[in-house]
Amino acid sequence: MKKSTQRALVLCLGLSALASQAHAEECPPIICKTFITREAFLAEAFGNTLPPVQSLVFDEAKQAKLAPIYGRRFPQARLRYWRGEDGRTAWIFDDIGKEGYQPTTSGFVVKDGAIEMARVLFYKESRGEQVGELSFLHQLLGARASGEGLDRSVDNISGATYSVKLMQRMARTALMFDELAASP
Repeated sequence: MKKSTQRALVLCLGLSALASQAHAEECPPIICKTFITREAFLAEAFGNTLPPVQSLVFDEAKQAKLAPIYGRRFPQARLRYWRGEDGRTAWIFDDIGKEGYQPTTSGFVVKDGAIEMARVLFYKESRGEQVGELSFLHQLLGARASGEGLDRSVDNISGATYSVKLMQRMARTALMFDELAASP
């Protein structure tokens, strides 16, 4: 292979990798449904005035409190969130339904220890996308922490048991994030 052809190939592969990396944050896999963008979620949560971004740092004590709820150590050292003047917090994070599944990105707004808003942003599995529909998510509104779960039951969706459990776990995790962010 000629040197110029090799350089062109390396350049194309490099540009392709950069392009896919830039798109990876949104909805990369072949199977991916966008329900709402990050920007639209935050606008729905806070209107036109987005509060400054804050960061929750997961030290060992916070990881120990979070792990029983999240089901394992939270994979990030810190998580960005937004806190409105009225005390509402907005959280956007990923979780998986079960080992080997693709991550689902969801957003939650918590106020006074209860879920005020729940949205699936990006769903990347071939089944179970019904958990992103408002008719399903409405069940999570007003939910509060109860032990490692929620204070209410959520109707299952046939063929989407792992996705339903995922959303319950994510809602409970968002409640714990809010609690951890309020503590020193």
